[in-house]
Amino acid sequence: MVLLESKQFLTELTKLFEKCWTSGSVFISLKKYDGRTGSIPEKGSVEGFEPADNKRVLRAIDGKKISTVASSEEVSKLQMACLNLLRANVEGLKKRDKKYKSKKARTAQ
Repeated sequence: MVLLESKQFLTELTKLFEKCWTSGSVFISLKKYDGRTGSIPEKGSVEGFEPADNKRVLRAIDGKKISTVASSEEVSKLQMACLNLLRANVEGLKKRDKKYKSKKARTAQ
């Protein structure tokens, strides 16, 4: 996993979208981030460990993982930037076919 700054993350995310334009998928997730890179042992917490409050990690995965860590103040700005990237890159999607028609349409036939 590559940890990037916010601006670098957005440029790499743009490159991932361009790479997957014709085929492939990009998965984006937003989770709480507690400041550690490994798991806590089962017997108890690690001494001297203090979780980072109100931090979030934003990940994008397409075979290659990229991520960024943002404070609670930066999260909304980062989400809006990602939303704009999504809007710009999902124009080529096909609309779903409706599987079920309304009851009126079914009874009329």
